[in-house]
Amino acid sequence: MDVKIEPSWKTFLQEEFQQSYFEQIVAFLKTEKALGRTIYPPGPLIFNAFNSTPVDRLSVVIIGQDPYHGPGQAHGLSFSVPKNITKLPPSLQNIYKEIKNDIGVDMPPNCGDLTPWTHQGVLLLNAALTVRSGEPMSHAKFGWDLFTDAVIKKISDKKEGIIFILWGKFAQEKQSLIDQTKHHILKAAHPSPFSADKGFFGCKHFSRTNELLIKMGKDPIDWRI
Repeated sequence: MDVKIEPSWKTFLQEEFQQSYFEQIVAFLKTEKALGRTIYPPGPLIFNAFNSTPVDRLSVVIIGQDPYHGPGQAHGLSFSVPKNITKLPPSLQNIYKEIKNDIGVDMPPNCGDLTPWTHQGVLLLNAALTVRSGEPMSHAKFGWDLFTDAVIKKISDKKEGIIFILWGKFAQEKQSLIDQTKHHILKAAHPSPFSADKGFFGCKHFSRTNELLIKMGKDPIDWRI
């Protein structure tokens, strides 16, 4: 697998790319391809989250579970969809509702591309970086969890003052990887329609993130798309 990743991350994660589990990820993806299975996102976008947010710009991490498994939806950023997808996934619709309620910003109803966030230092990280078409979580247990757990822990160990946004039980299980004496953790229910009204709506994570960034002397995030 040709790892297309921004140079600062290639250096930051060099040890992980040399681990045996990463070799197993590569072998697994090659096998999937050989069996004719469709994998999302496309190869060049698997590490899109890292390509979009250099290590030295990193200020916020939003953790998702795995990529969207429908045609054309996944582009390597958690919760985000490409510009040509005009029917937004339900979780993203709820994220937009919370942004409106929290900071009064009207988000575009037909554009779910969150790339502008990544250019401001928001790492949109899925725990699994690939998925088989039509089969959610199908690639979750083939090494990606080891890789992204290592990413989270390495960020925690080597950076300071990062805001980790953990929505839902799955993301909150990553809390043990984060040194809370150095970083900030914001937790709420998942924005899925099944749980958004159980603590996601009203969490005010977008305004709270900016309050924390300003308090640390950093630039706030412009959440507009």
